[in-house]
Amino acid sequence: MSENSGAPIVRAIGLTKQVDAGGTRLVILSDVSFDVSRGEAVAILGASGSGKSTLLGLLAGLDTPSAGSVSINGADLFRLDEDGRAALRARLVGFVFQSFQLLPAFTALENVMLPLELAGIADAHGKARAMLVRVGLAERSNHYPKQLSGGEQQRVAIARAFVREPKLLLADEPTGNLDAVTGAQIVDLMFELNRERQTTLVLVTHDEAISLRCGRLLRLAAGRLQNSN
Repeated sequence: MSENSGAPIVRAIGLTKQVDAGGTRLVILSDVSFDVSRGEAVAILGASGSGKSTLLGLLAGLDTPSAGSVSINGADLFRLDEDGRAALRARLVGFVFQSFQLLPAFTALENVMLPLELAGIADAHGKARAMLVRVGLAERSNHYPKQLSGGEQQRVAIARAFVREPKLLLADEPTGNLDAVTGAQIVDLMFELNRERQTTLVLVTHDEAISLRCGRLLRLAAGRLQNSN
C-alpha cells in the first residue's frame, strides 16, 4: 500500500454513481474529480439530493462507484477488498454523522473506547476518558446515549472520531439534528479539534455559513461539481 506523503490525502477522479430506479438509470454523481491536500478543511456544499452524502460515502469507501477512483493517503480504495478498505478506514479516517451512530448499550466512555479496543491500542480507557474531558463531557462518561442530549451525543461522536488521531475526518451534516445554538457549539468544537490535531477535514453541509469556515468549497448541484474554489 503506497502512502506518499507528498500526494494529496484525498484524490477523486471521475467519480460517477448510477443506480437503477424502476427501470430508469438514475445518475446520482457524474464525473466528479478533485484533490484534498493534507491539513485542508474542505466543505462539500449542496441542496438535499445534490449527491453530497453519496460523494462522502464514496470517499470513505463505504459505497462503490459506477466509474472512477478514490485514493486515500496514496492507497486506491477500490483496488482493495472490503476488509482492506475497512482496515484503511480504521487506521486513517474518523467519521462524524448527522445521526450520531452511537451504540445504545454502551456508555459514552465505552463508545469512545471502542475504536481503540478494536485496534488493540493500549490504555483505551485513559485515552477515551481524556477525549471526553476535552469535549466537555467528563461528568457524563458513564451515561448511556438515551440519557444524553443531542448535543452531548454529538460530542461523544466527535470524541470517538478523534480518539485514534485520524489523518482525515469526514463529517456528514454534523449539525443536522441539532438546534442552531447547539449546532454552532458543535461546529466550533469540531474546528478546534481539527486545528489542534492538524487533521484534514472534509465536511458535507447544506449550510453556507458552516461551509465558509472551511478553506475551500466544493459545490455540488444535481450530481455535478460546479466549482472547486
